[in-house]
Amino acid sequence: MIRWEPPDGEPSWARLRVGSATRPAAMCSGPGHIVVYGNPAFLAEFGEVAIGLPARESMLGLQADAFGLLDAVLREGRPLARWVTRDDEEWRLTAVPRRDPGTDEIHGVAFHLRARSDVPTVDDG
Repeated sequence: MIRWEPPDGEPSWARLRVGSATRPAAMCSGPGHIVVYGNPAFLAEFGEVAIGLPARESMLGLQADAFGLLDAVLREGRPLARWVTRDDEEWRLTAVPRRDPGTDEIHGVAFHLRARSDVPTVDDG
């Protein structure tokens, strides 16, 4: 796995842990939701060992209803979202089906988490 590092010329504000930098996102494959990719925020929250493991085993602290949402997205083939609890904090879990471009068959789920305290930012510049 290649770790993402910000370029040296990146503006200082871009290095702050706000917005998408604090929102764990991942892609899972199959009904066991095997994690096949995690962004840097996901790896920071759940560890690099989460890659290759079922989400239920690697995403500790999430309650069962979070995985029920992933099951429903895989089964129904449509995006869904809900508030879930992780370590006594509320997070917005948003998930979408991953489809094979050739067959349109659903083969997994992509998702991200946003803490309730993580207010979306707007750049007026």
